[in-house]
Amino acid sequence: MTNKLTQDEAEARRLKILVAARWCFLNFGFSKTSLDDIGKRAGISRTLLYRTFKDKENIFTAVFTDWLISRHPAAKKATLGAGSPGERLLEVCRLMVIEPWADMVGAPMAGEFFDVCERLDPQIEARHRSVATECVARILGGDEAAAEVFVLALDGLLSDEPTTVVLEQRVQLLVARFAPPNRRK
Repeated sequence: MTNKLTQDEAEARRLKILVAARWCFLNFGFSKTSLDDIGKRAGISRTLLYRTFKDKENIFTAVFTDWLISRHPAAKKATLGAGSPGERLLEVCRLMVIEPWADMVGAPMAGEFFDVCERLDPQIEARHRSVATECVARILGGDEAAAEVFVLALDGLLSDEPTTVVLEQRVQLLVARFAPPNRRK
């Protein structure tokens, strides 16, 4: 007799798998992470993994989606929040760039993480970039060109894999250039 999981229990299992898988992918890399590694880290059997996800690629895509795409509603809400454009822009950057970066910086295989996602499901990165650009444009009064430049500059801030503290300082400088403190909207 099998016990049917409630929706909450199934979602808790799924989240546990995603957290374990993200750790494995960041520390071992995609190709060297096995379903057994993920199962051990999550404390569940390989069979239960297959009940939740089709294969390793499906798990990886779900990890990346959960890790980035789940931040979009909060980022969109931050664009309409209280505060100056600079404060709102900092909040969007915190949600969409700084916090995800803090989750992965220093992990042995962090550099591979984005590359694998782009290879497995390029739409996830494109969607994340599109939402980031949309949020920045909204804060900058609809200036799509400036938003695109801002997002490209954000990419550049990550190129030398800085610490989270250094990234935060760089983002603050960038925001000050695009949304000076004396400018209110």
